[in-house]
Formats: sequence, C-alpha cells, structure tokens
Amino acid sequence: MVRLLALLLPVLACLSACVTVPERAKRTSLETVVAEAGVAPQRAALVIARLEDGKIWSSGGERIDERFPPASTSKIPHLLIAIETGAVDGPEEWFEWDGQTRFLDSWNESQTLADAYRRSTVWVFQQVTPRIGVAPLQEGFAAFGYGNGETGPPEHVSRYWLEGPLAISAKEQVAFLARLARHTLPLSPRTYDLAVPVMVEAKGEGWTLYSKTGWFSSETAQDIGWYVGWLDQTGGEQPGTYVFAFNMDMVDPEADIPKRKSVVRAALESISALPGEQGG
Repeated sequence: MVRLLALLLPVLACLSACVTVPERAKRTSLETVVAEAGVAPQRAALVIARLEDGKIWSSGGERIDERFPPASTSKIPHLLIAIETGAVDGPEEWFEWDGQTRFLDSWNESQTLADAYRRSTVWVFQQVTPRIGVAPLQEGFAAFGYGNGETGPPEHVSRYWLEGPLAISAKEQVAFLARLARHTLPLSPRTYDLAVPVMVEAKGEGWTLYSKTGWFSSETAQDIGWYVGWLDQTGGEQPGTYVFAFNMDMVDPEADIPKRKSVVRAALESISALPGEQGG
C-alpha cells in the first residue's frame, strides 16, 4: 500500500497542477466583475434576475434601491404607452426634423419612432409625451410600477424623465422589465407585437438581447449612466431569460459611456448566461 501511494502521489500532483480553473469560477461576486470591467462597485448598481427560477445576482449594496432619473431608458415605457394609448400609429410613424442642430448627428434628420428609440433622439419623444398627456402617462407608470411615477407639473411634460422628478432604481427597473419580458404588463397584444421588436439590440444563435441605454446629464448633480434590458438565451450553458439593470456614476463621460454595456456583458458572461464569443 505504501509503495502504491508513493507511485500515485506524483500523478495526483501533476493532475492538480494541470487542471485549469475556469475564469468565471475564480470570480466570487458581481462586485469583482464590475471592478474588473473598470467601474468602482461602490459607484454603481447592477441587478440581474433569471425569471425561470427567480435567481438574483446583484452588486452595489443599498444603491440597488436608490432612485435616479431614467433618462433615455424611459423610452421603453414611453414607447409602450404611446402605442397603447394611440398617441402614435406605431414604431414606423415619421417625425420631421425641424432643422435645429442638436447634440448628435443622428438626431439631426427626420426619422421614425423606432429610429428615435434606437438613437435616443430626445426631440422625437419630446413631441410624443405631450400627445400622450400627463394623466395617461401617470396612469401608465402606476400600472407598470415604474419608479416614483412622477411627471411634475404639466409644463414639464417634455423634460421630467431627463431632469426629474421621474426616478427609478435598478431593482425597480428589473421588476418592470421582468413583467415586460413575460408579457404580463396591462397592454394589448398589438402593443407587444409592435413595441418589443424595436427593443432588440442584437441576436445570435440561440439568444436575443433587448435593451436601452440612458445618460442623465446635469450641471448640478452627478451624471448617471444606465443600461437596462433582458436576454433571452436558449442555446447556452444556462438557458433562460435574464433581466438586468445597471447604473453608474459617469465620472469621466467620454471614458465611461462604453462601460455601461461592457460591465453588463461581462456580468452575463460570468454567470454563464452569455458566452464570451457572443457577448463581444
């Protein structure tokens, strides 16, 4: 027996040395993933929920409950409410540019509502929200459980999601988006059929990513970046629907803008929801 053990020990030592631990197994928390992606975990909040079993991953401590103006992530409920109430005919409704030069080149042309969603064209949605009206907007936000649901006085109907008082937390974003992904919001089948395809950011074999970015910019408060949405994954290691919401302090906006997506992609990869070659 002693001779056998002596023969086996070098083999066991070799096996131990040769086995490579998968990178994701080395990660102990989403805080590690966020930090590795270049964002201070204490200055960000990330929540991911898998709908099939209710599994939750989070980073950011109490910040996941802290509300911030949703900025362009509000285009998700705005699109839904606009179609549901008939304020627009649908995503292909055309909006004529007024000739005023604005922040991004992609805003400075006529475009459809679907274009405006994907480009975050503020002036288009500033035409849409007054069409909907304050009362229907507030009713919609209440029905959706969308943050504090506040739109402020009527004269703020084209600004309230950009500068407040509308505010929502990462946890509340996930709760709202989970209902959207499950089609359990109080909306007609037509609204789902028209609106949800507009939200598709990317597709691959066995997966579809629905999302929206946002950037709250202020001269008096901390800028906040957002990235929210859900991943339908049928072909990966851990198939399911993963709903996510991420916000972060935009300390250096030029450098931080791409981190909104890269942090979430890294997090989805770390929990085997999105393989690395698909999340690039």
